[in-house]
Amino acid sequence: MSRSVIFARRAAATVALAVLAMGCQDAGQDEAAAPAAAPSPSPTAPASPTPSPTPLATTAANTADVCRQVDQAILAGSRKITTDSAASVTRDLTGEQVADQLRRNLADLADDVRAQARRAEDPQIRALIQQTADRIDAGSRASRPAAWMSSTFTGIPAQLARDCRA
Repeated sequence: MSRSVIFARRAAATVALAVLAMGCQDAGQDEAAAPAAAPSPSPTAPASPTPSPTPLATTAANTADVCRQVDQAILAGSRKITTDSAASVTRDLTGEQVADQLRRNLADLADDVRAQARRAEDPQIRALIQQTADRIDAGSRASRPAAWMSSTFTGIPAQLARDCRA
């Protein structure tokens, strides 16, 4: 089996895992976004003169949308990487050609994620998304981008699921 086939299959498998992880993230965000039922006040509890701010009240208005758009960009980029990796097998590309194609796909994905960072109104979310774009950009410059995807890219969706939310 040629090295290009091995690289292409490894990249496709890695991206498939990342896409599955993103699917799990979307469900988790939907649950996190659902408002919890407010407890009914007890008759003995004193009324609060001013309501305490909720996390949603202090989060920038577009955080949920920006995080959702980042998820969609990563899903779309992952699908493109998977499609291109699978197609490289039938085109019998060399390992270096597959790696170059993967680098281009990662650079495009980093640009898409960076565009969402510019939209974020919340400075913490903007920084998180910018850091994510920088990490993806590092993969586009990696000498072995398929190995980078296995070691680093697969952790990005989990971090976004945990940290990028309203």
